[in-house]
Amino acid sequence: QVQLVESGGGSLQAGGSLRLSCAASGSIYSINAMAWYRQAPGKQRERVAVITPGGNTNYADSVKGRFTISRDNAKNTVYLQMNSLKPEDTATYYCYVLTYREYWGQGTLVTVSS
Repeated sequence: QVQLVESGGGSLQAGGSLRLSCAASGSIYSINAMAWYRQAPGKQRERVAVITPGGNTNYADSVKGRFTISRDNAKNTVYLQMNSLKPEDTATYYCYVLTYREYWGQGTLVTVSS
């Protein structure tokens, strides 16, 4: 079993920055992709960013140039640096880790006010 612990969510005004962290622990043998998803009230969950073990990244168009995903393989941790936040970024953000199966974090709420 793998446990994911997220941190870093909060409330802030538009234009601000936040950094989310997600640490994986437990029976970790090999982590493949790591990603961040988000789900706003009344909307479907969407992938925000993904990073491969080698560091290749892909972003949703809505966050390109503002968000940066990174990972520390030695710490089994993935980060999401979010800059120039907008009210439409308000959502619960979920960490995702792929090993031989998928794991999801508990979610951390990000609220951006105008």
